[in-house]
Amino acid sequence: MTEDKPHAYTIYEIRFKGELKPRWSVWFEGFELRYLPDGQSLLRGPVRDQAELRGLLEKIGNLNLELISLYPAPLQPGAQKE
Repeated sequence: MTEDKPHAYTIYEIRFKGELKPRWSVWFEGFELRYLPDGQSLLRGPVRDQAELRGLLEKIGNLNLELISLYPAPLQPGAQKE
């Protein structure tokens, strides 16, 4: 049996079409939200496990936002994965 680290996470970048209304940003607390010039938005933040990732995707779907891409983000220089 493998033990998971209690604070381990992966930074994900989730890109979707459109802009997230500010009132919904509380659903994505802890995530950086950027509006891109091409009409897309980017959420970037820590995800602990697959269940949390599925929950984020469900929220995006519930808001009728079109998912463009989802991938683990490269670590920032000098950062260590926990």
